[in-house]
Amino acid sequence: MDGFLSEPTQYKGLTFPHGTRAPEPGETIEVAPGVEWTRMPLPFSLKFINVWIIDDGDGWTIVDTGMPLPDTKDAWRKLLGERVTADKPLKRVIITHMHPDHIGAAGWLCYKYDAELWISRLEYTTCRMLVADTGRDAPKAGIDFYVRAGWPQKAIDNYVSRFGGFGRGVSQMPDAFRRLEEGDTVRLAGQDWRVITGNGHSPEHVCLFSPALNVAITGDQLLPRISSNVSVHPTEPAANPLDDWIRSCEKLLRELPEDCFILPAHNEPFTGAHIRLRNLIAGHETSLTRLRQKLEKGPAKVPETFVTLFGRAIKDDEMGSATGEALAHLNYLIHRGEVKTRPDTDGALLYSLA
Repeated sequence: MDGFLSEPTQYKGLTFPHGTRAPEPGETIEVAPGVEWTRMPLPFSLKFINVWIIDDGDGWTIVDTGMPLPDTKDAWRKLLGERVTADKPLKRVIITHMHPDHIGAAGWLCYKYDAELWISRLEYTTCRMLVADTGRDAPKAGIDFYVRAGWPQKAIDNYVSRFGGFGRGVSQMPDAFRRLEEGDTVRLAGQDWRVITGNGHSPEHVCLFSPALNVAITGDQLLPRISSNVSVHPTEPAANPLDDWIRSCEKLLRELPEDCFILPAHNEPFTGAHIRLRNLIAGHETSLTRLRQKLEKGPAKVPETFVTLFGRAIKDDEMGSATGEALAHLNYLIHRGEVKTRPDTDGALLYSLA
């Protein structure tokens, strides 16, 4: 789930050891001792997700899975058919976070290969909660949320018709899991990897860092060319995920060495973690400044902030992500006491400087 805020200048200073070369689905490139990189296809503007196959000596570990698409399943069958044996099974599937491109095929893999699911508690329970929405009618709380966000009726009707779609991108979840939490140590490829959790893009995102290899698997918490979507959702309309995200970026600045080799979920593996993290923080600070300047000219509804924040008009199929991200910035300023709201005559909220 990519955001809208990345700019070409943010790539400056990063190094991509593999260049633009990337494996096709069903093929791998070794990126560290015992760690192989492959990609799985996605039906989005982001065409692929990076996933990692790790040789644990007595078995295999997968980190992230792609979605349960026919092409993805075929690629996994090809990759694991050449590796998994009775003496060297697929032991576990580690999931960085609960978005369908990461967790979608996890249940299928766990059931097919009798593997354990390893994931943080909040990512597991949030995923199960969202999957349970499949088949339900859109709740009044969700409709009210988008009315307050200033959506036109056509967009709200689309939300109602598509509600519950999350579960269609996720295979049946395992009924049990192994919990990962901050500070845990996981043995992978003969080395200890420390669990570092982050927030803002998802509830309890897991990153894995090996000091011995100086390698980190960062999921969507640290990407080189795009900014992860940081959104407010109808289930928690007063949330402040942007503050969570900025604090998580600052945490990774403390936890990861500058020359650490980053294995991200999208784009190519890279070095330059500190440069990228500072750029991500600065990008949001710039967006907040632009938002303040916009509100200095008068009150605005959420859609009226889109061009200010994203530099362009938003397409119909981007309304959900753009609204969530705009609200993340507006809520950040509300929590700081800089912005207040009042309802307009149509029920939409007007945002103004406090």
